[in-house]
Amino acid sequence: MLKGTHITVKYGALTAVDDLSFELREGQWLMLAGPNGAGKSTLIEAIAQGVPSRGALEWEGQDLRRMKASLLARRIGVLSQKNRVEYSYTVEEVVRLGRYAYRAGLLGGKDREEEKRVEEALEMTGMTALRQASMLTLSGGETQRAFLAQVFAQNPRVLILDEPANHLDLKYQQRLFSLIEDWRREPGRAVLSVVHDLSLARKYGTHALLMNRGRCAAQGEAAETLSPDNLRRVYEMDVQAWMRGLLAQWE
Repeated sequence: MLKGTHITVKYGALTAVDDLSFELREGQWLMLAGPNGAGKSTLIEAIAQGVPSRGALEWEGQDLRRMKASLLARRIGVLSQKNRVEYSYTVEEVVRLGRYAYRAGLLGGKDREEEKRVEEALEMTGMTALRQASMLTLSGGETQRAFLAQVFAQNPRVLILDEPANHLDLKYQQRLFSLIEDWRREPGRAVLSVVHDLSLARKYGTHALLMNRGRCAAQGEAAETLSPDNLRRVYEMDVQAWMRGLLAQWE
């Protein structure tokens, strides 16, 4: 569905993503993992056309960079860490923005599925009761859920999520990952996400791309890629022992 070949992103003399290739196929949940500064979020920005990059980016064999924005928005939904609201939009208004790609121009009327998709998205993210609340009054977790609802309303075929559990308490982390997992299992869908929590990456990821200093350190099936040896090499510590030590506190 989505393929990147020899992707490189530079900021002046700094190479944030260095000659990296990946492939996302139908039904997969590809986890991007690695230490801070590995280039994970930059790779997502490159896919979303937020930063210029070299190399090939393809959607089902088509040059992603040449696709119309409205067509691309029907294929790929992106939830970034940098969502900001500076005006007093309601939650529902923000969620409805996810349907603009289906309208006939900026001033076009609602598309036929808009009401259904908006209601489903609000319900899925637990935001129905806050639909008329101003975005300026929400907590960090509520804001994250509102923008996730916008992406769900968009009804893309691929979800790209940059730290989707950021700001969420445990209840909504669990709910969020279960929702995404159910969403992914529908035909013709796939997910690519940055996740710092390696336990979540191994539990929900079908595949993983382990990054370090902008390059690919390992990739393939999640359990194999996020192996103790690979993690020790990239994080420069015994990640498995650390995780087991944390878990032992609950025994």
